[in-house]
Amino acid sequence: MRLGINLGYWGAGMDGDNLAVAQEADRLGYDVCWAAEAYGSDAPTVLSWVAAQTESIDVGSAILQIPARQPAMTAMTAATLDSLSGGRFRLGLGVSGPQVSEGWYGVKFDKPLARTREYVEIVRRAMSRERLSYEGEHWTLPLPGGPGKPLKLTVHPEREHIPLYIAAIGPKNLEQTGEIADGALLIFPSAEHLEDTAIRHLRAGREKAGLTMEGFDVCPTVPLALGDDINALADIFRPYTALYVGGMGSRKQNFYNQLACRMGYEKEAAEIQDKYLSGDKEGAAAAVPHELIDSTTLLGSVERIADRMRAYAAAGVTTLTLAPAGFTLDERLAALRAGTDALEHAGLVS
Repeated sequence: MRLGINLGYWGAGMDGDNLAVAQEADRLGYDVCWAAEAYGSDAPTVLSWVAAQTESIDVGSAILQIPARQPAMTAMTAATLDSLSGGRFRLGLGVSGPQVSEGWYGVKFDKPLARTREYVEIVRRAMSRERLSYEGEHWTLPLPGGPGKPLKLTVHPEREHIPLYIAAIGPKNLEQTGEIADGALLIFPSAEHLEDTAIRHLRAGREKAGLTMEGFDVCPTVPLALGDDINALADIFRPYTALYVGGMGSRKQNFYNQLACRMGYEKEAAEIQDKYLSGDKEGAAAAVPHELIDSTTLLGSVERIADRMRAYAAAGVTTLTLAPAGFTLDERLAALRAGTDALEHAGLVS
């Protein structure tokens, strides 16, 4: 099992620290450094900055939002980043959510699966440097009856095939991801529930495409905190878990809330959402079960973290992306080093 890191969103007050974390991960031999975007910092700018100041670690978008860019623009960005980084870019895509898609980008959040499938097909064609033409439900290239003509990407990516990942949570999205992508970006993964909530759907998609799970990258993001007091460490992530389970999306369309339900927390997920949407964020955080946090994070000593890493590897995870927590840079770097120590302690170093 390989290790990655996720820097989250830029501009949250830890920008200098984030670069130091990325550089230390590069030195320690981490496989990939991911950056996120929502409606603040954009991922490509951050990844360019990180790639320019690291040596060997891959840089990846987790995610580039599909409603934010036309697919040909995404292909241009991917090809440029791959070229500038010396073949170290990984393209992660996702549909975002209805509030961001419609509120920030003005793009209707409808038929996300069909839109994703078309988007991926266009991006792949463009990155392969064939002349771009496409006829679909959501995109037609070139536009008919006008001056447009099929064009070919002028930038040569470093590699013939840039790895393409999709952020997926729901069963249908997971199945499609297995069918059309090279990897899946997962969030709130519980090793004990991963087969039922994700892997079996990814496997079904692979089988639909006549493929196996061989070579497919199962890549969940897991927060990590180092220390002795498990309850206190879990409390660090209460606001984070409450935000996603309670406040992401709308009452009817919250994919993270639905995931918590599929893991057996239907009653608790409803309470968290009710409190969060009513403005009681502290109450929502307090309502998050300790077991939900503990099963979807890496908490404690190196030995305890190593045990959890073994469980993730046994469940089918191939790249475990860590989000090292800490109130200072030294604490985050210590958590980062604990990740490599735990991987070695678990006997999972390739």
